[in-house]
Amino acid sequence: MKSGPLALRALVAIACASFPLLIAARGSAQESDGLEPDWRRGTKRRESPQNWAVELRFGPYYPKVDDEFKNGKQPFKQVFGDGGHFFIGLEVDWQALRIPYVGSFGPGFGWGYTSMSSPAKLTGTSTDSAETTSLWIMPMYLAGVLRIDEAARELSIPLVPYAKLGLGYAWWKASNELGASNYNGIAGKGHSYGLHVAGGLALQLDFLDAAATQQLDNSVGINHSYAYFEWLYSDLGGLGGGQMRVGTSSWVTGLAFEM
Repeated sequence: MKSGPLALRALVAIACASFPLLIAARGSAQESDGLEPDWRRGTKRRESPQNWAVELRFGPYYPKVDDEFKNGKQPFKQVFGDGGHFFIGLEVDWQALRIPYVGSFGPGFGWGYTSMSSPAKLTGTSTDSAETTSLWIMPMYLAGVLRIDEAARELSIPLVPYAKLGLGYAWWKASNELGASNYNGIAGKGHSYGLHVAGGLALQLDFLDAAATQQLDNSVGINHSYAYFEWLYSDLGGLGGGQMRVGTSSWVTGLAFEM
């Protein structure tokens, strides 16, 4: 799957996810007492306590399976091609600390899923057989998350850079129509782990409708919402021998909510 259709699909998914929230919040705001919220009077708006962030994640996934082969063989590319495969994920962060003049810091846990399938090749050839080969990967990670949001909170600059560093872990399974497959006698299922690094930029969406943002906070406790773009490097399989390299170097986009 190419990155163009992936980006389009991700944007459609983001729009579908955010539309009901914005409509509900705007409707509730219209039914309020009609008073202007605090931001229109030049003061900070009232906010409920903020301790958590939740991210919905979409993007292409490029497993680095072939990186472990040093003899020029590329079994993954031969079977599944070199395009990106659709990835969906979820991340939950606990904003445990507030660093003065900087932002929030705390642990975050992420979960994701991607799968791919293709006709298996006849042994020793590039010819498709009647058998289908598939691979699914479930990457997860635990990381420290730093969000530099002080400028957004104090100066109303709606851009929030952030960084993540931690360890990743993945379950994966390669199979055919007869069950789990194998390569040179090695079972086609297992787990991989390694370093997880990511960085990105989030656009705070409060400015689109401040009254609806206030009402969303009042009704369900969502302080801020964001659209974001993130680059990540997940070296799953890079720590310790005997692991399949199922990590990726890619981008994700999506929606984030702080509450």
